[in-house]
Amino acid sequence: MADTHLRFISRIGSQKPESIINRQTVCPFCDRAQLDEIIDEDGTILLVKNKYPVLEDAYQTVVIETNDCDGELSVYDRSHLHRLFRFGFRHWLEMQASARYASVLFFKNHGPLSGGTIHHPHMQIVGLNRVDYRTTLQTLYFEGIPVTRTASAALNVSTQPRVGFFEFNVLLDHLAELDTMADYVQAAVHYTLNHLSRSCNSYNLFFYELPDGRFACKVTPRFVTSPLYIGYAIPQVSDRVEEVAADLQRRYFAHCKPTPSSTHPSGDGRP
Repeated sequence: MADTHLRFISRIGSQKPESIINRQTVCPFCDRAQLDEIIDEDGTILLVKNKYPVLEDAYQTVVIETNDCDGELSVYDRSHLHRLFRFGFRHWLEMQASARYASVLFFKNHGPLSGGTIHHPHMQIVGLNRVDYRTTLQTLYFEGIPVTRTASAALNVSTQPRVGFFEFNVLLDHLAELDTMADYVQAAVHYTLNHLSRSCNSYNLFFYELPDGRFACKVTPRFVTSPLYIGYAIPQVSDRVEEVAADLQRRYFAHCKPTPSSTHPSGDGRP
């Protein structure tokens, strides 16, 4: 059990501010003079040690994305977006390369259904001492209907989502095109919040290093989770995935001419 489950420290969890729901709560990220253990910074982007380390056997850090408490990744200007991705990836990969952890998580919560508690835009980088998330990772989770691509980056709508319904996958062959990954993620997030569903106000980003050396980001719109997934781990895929892929392409990438892939000529959306 110790290698598959994380122990949550309820005592610390009960102390966390719930500003993602109650906007009257004082934001712990806004008063930067009071932040403890700033590890690194790049302008308004900070890496800090998590003040509320709710997980046992883990080293927990937070990437504070901006000094704007009401900022949101889908509307960052491209310069800030690219700096944020470079900053986050650098620290994620450095933590992985340290070989201190069984695996390192890099993810983002946004909105009341995302599982997060703090409204201020942030990401988390968490080193797990004993749990390796990659043992349950399957490449089929990242296959999908192509939306757009370059020679080394691709965006698709998942045909075999990990949790269910709609998931957007951004895949990357080479870090040289990390800015393109950031652009694709931003487009998928903006689409999620503005066009996917009237009721969608939450999402997660999950970053992965795949067994074949590629990098991936899964943009997961969050709704109330299906009981079929909760009780039986059976994901569902919407019958609208083709429609959503076409709509996303039309709204954000109609001007793009996809670059043929020399690595995966099958056209399945993988770089």
